[in-house]
Amino acid sequence: MTSSVGPAARRTAGLLGTVALLLAATGCGPTPGTAAAGGEVTSITALDYYTDDTEHAQWSGWLDACGKAAGVKVEHTSVPGPSLVPTVLRQASARTLPDLLMLDNADLQQIAETGVLTPLDRYGIDFDGFGEGILSAGTYDGKVYGLAPTVSTVVLFYDKDALSEAGVAVPRTWDELKAAAAELTRPGRYGMAVDADATFEAAWQFLPFLWSNGGDERRLDSPQAEQALRLWADLVENGSMSKSVLNWNQADLHDQFVAGRTAMMINGPWRIPAMNKTEGLNWGMAPVPVPRAGQSPVTPIGGEVWTVPESASTARQEKAAQVLACLNDSRTMLDQAEQRYTVPSRPAVAARYAGRVPSMSAFVESVGGARSRTSRLGVEWPHAATGIYTAIQSALTGERTPEEALRRAQRTASGS
Repeated sequence: MTSSVGPAARRTAGLLGTVALLLAATGCGPTPGTAAAGGEVTSITALDYYTDDTEHAQWSGWLDACGKAAGVKVEHTSVPGPSLVPTVLRQASARTLPDLLMLDNADLQQIAETGVLTPLDRYGIDFDGFGEGILSAGTYDGKVYGLAPTVSTVVLFYDKDALSEAGVAVPRTWDELKAAAAELTRPGRYGMAVDADATFEAAWQFLPFLWSNGGDERRLDSPQAEQALRLWADLVENGSMSKSVLNWNQADLHDQFVAGRTAMMINGPWRIPAMNKTEGLNWGMAPVPVPRAGQSPVTPIGGEVWTVPESASTARQEKAAQVLACLNDSRTMLDQAEQRYTVPSRPAVAARYAGRVPSMSAFVESVGGARSRTSRLGVEWPHAATGIYTAIQSALTGERTPEEALRRAQRTASGS
């Protein structure tokens, strides 16, 4: 996910509280060189974490085009993903936030809680036509603070040649997944791979299994959660999945897959450009398998939202909001989706996209029922995510049963 669509890094809640107090005491001052409220604005600043040369150039192009439409030049800066939230916190306390700010959607709640972002209805931005789950990813305390032009999620990638050689159909249910993974496993190749490392990426990959089984991050010690974790533990125990998944991130899964060392994996669309360049790799995608036939998977929404921070210049905020609205119009989001292998945030546009790019149909289908990671727990989500990946580590090493591991996870999530 350009690391973007995936789960955010550990949060700095203490610093967020400090920033909120500073802002309450001093208010947001203008960035040096900004126009006074209502003054003429010829340029605005934008900050994101698209440091990859290709992605940075893509976003500079969209920002330039939308800035031109709004009558301003957009000065575009990128910082590495792990540095974005700390950078935002420093800028907030120094009152030097950019005019337009991109955030991982899972970070939106915590940044909005500090009071440094403005609700977008202030600018008359149209939210109609956005997917409900997608819109919730940019919502805090009932107000929309961020909009995502496109989003991502995870699906099942599979090696078509391996499945064909083994006479295995693409698995659609958990039972089919276990059977297919066992059949596809042979010396030098495992049948299945997931990210089970000790990071938020593992929690992100586990959510489709938890949610599709009726589980809830508010009740990690439920039978539904235990059944989902037992599925992963069984795959490792029966040898269909390498125990090394405990140390693999999503990039590692990709490397194992393209090298032929796993026949199936859970991953996101950010891997597609590299796979397209892999000679001889014949691969396909399908929705994440569900517990029972006929069900639809419930997957997490990945991607970034664009926001307008508070500042002393109303005129700059208005211009930033115009650029934000342009980034989220139907034509721009369709262009972004086609260039970045993501899914437009408006279902009507996503349907057109699936018609134009049939290979992305599994992602479009999955995004239709996807859910924000923060929709149930808000700013408390990181506690649950920590509990989840800790339970995964414990259960897949055999240190604890899935049931025992999830009881501990629930205590972690509840802060007890």
